[in-house]
Amino acid sequence: MPPSPPAAAAANPPTRLLALDAYRGFIMLAMASAGLGIPKIAEKFPESGCMQTLAWSLSHVTWVGCAPWDLIQPAFLFMVGVALPYSLARRREQGEPYARTLGHALWRALILVALGVFLACQSKKQFAVTFTNTLAQIGLAYPFAFLLTNRRPRIQVAAAVAIFAASWLMFALYPAPPADFNYAAAAVKADELKQVTFPGFFSHWNKNANVAAAFDAWFLNLFPQGPAAFVANSGGYCTLNFIPSIITMLLGVMAGEMLRGPRAPRGKLARLALAGIALLVLGGLLGLFLCPIVKRLWTPTFALYSGGWVLLLLAAFFAATEIIGWKKWAFPLVVVGMNSIAIYLMSQLLSGWIASSLRIYLGNDAFSGTWGPLGQHAATLATLWIACHWLYRKRIFLRI
Repeated sequence: MPPSPPAAAAANPPTRLLALDAYRGFIMLAMASAGLGIPKIAEKFPESGCMQTLAWSLSHVTWVGCAPWDLIQPAFLFMVGVALPYSLARRREQGEPYARTLGHALWRALILVALGVFLACQSKKQFAVTFTNTLAQIGLAYPFAFLLTNRRPRIQVAAAVAIFAASWLMFALYPAPPADFNYAAAAVKADELKQVTFPGFFSHWNKNANVAAAFDAWFLNLFPQGPAAFVANSGGYCTLNFIPSIITMLLGVMAGEMLRGPRAPRGKLARLALAGIALLVLGGLLGLFLCPIVKRLWTPTFALYSGGWVLLLLAAFFAATEIIGWKKWAFPLVVVGMNSIAIYLMSQLLSGWIASSLRIYLGNDAFSGTWGPLGQHAATLATLWIACHWLYRKRIFLRI
């Protein structure tokens, strides 16, 4: 039986949310910027506190904690969730049967997983099936978020709590690594060992010595892995991260349904802000004693903590576009936000080619020197934006 849409949502015709398009565009541009090369430049200014802070902000943390750069993937998943109620409402108004909508959701999930595998193979320059790419993780989580869309809020909250508990128990009940665990054989570098391992109970979340890493050592070797068997992901990422990431996507679903509802814009803004603050506090507190906040494992505490930040960022965009009325400034972001899959694929597949092509026409020394990486990434990002603008003008939007 298809879920019954909430009465409030049903009374509001689905419309495109400018704040979401601008938000999506901002996140995709941030992702495509590759940090504008700042972390590499900062290596030449070890005494500069400003440069080191910028480098930290534009890099992933080694293991525990959350830098602004670590919020890009949660924001991507969150936005997929926010868009779901709008997409399903549009299909329902067009008279599409629920069975067909469900079939489309499953097909979309399959395509996303396939694209994720394809991009992972491209980055490795060999055919090796893995599912830690952002698109693959979205594809794995998407069917569950779809099935929870348009359910009653208490059902959605109960599902999030159940996923949180299951994710935590999965790690907590798995045997902790012994004192003589061979981390070097599990792709853990000696110089990062102290940063990616914990004493006591938190050792259940040590890098590549946990249940999710053990699962991948078995599961991924059921697929082709190139010249050698899969042992461990050098970054500590795992396939099973998609389970707690459903929480992130579900937070987006709940936000999208609230935004489609009948409340006044200021009331919607207040709920976004309060929910974001509450999740930040809750995730931060639970991260002190329940399990660490680790993005590379998408621990349930990270799902809550990062969920708080991405909710607050959506609140900021909503306030700017819907409360203050600043709409024209959002156009450069909307151009990208309405073609998020396109810019994601272009940035993953074409960034290197764009940079080399720019050197051909601008000279081999165009991006040399201390600040060369900044110029290269800025020029590449501008090229990607121009491509998105051309697609926008031609009304070409890549959909899955």
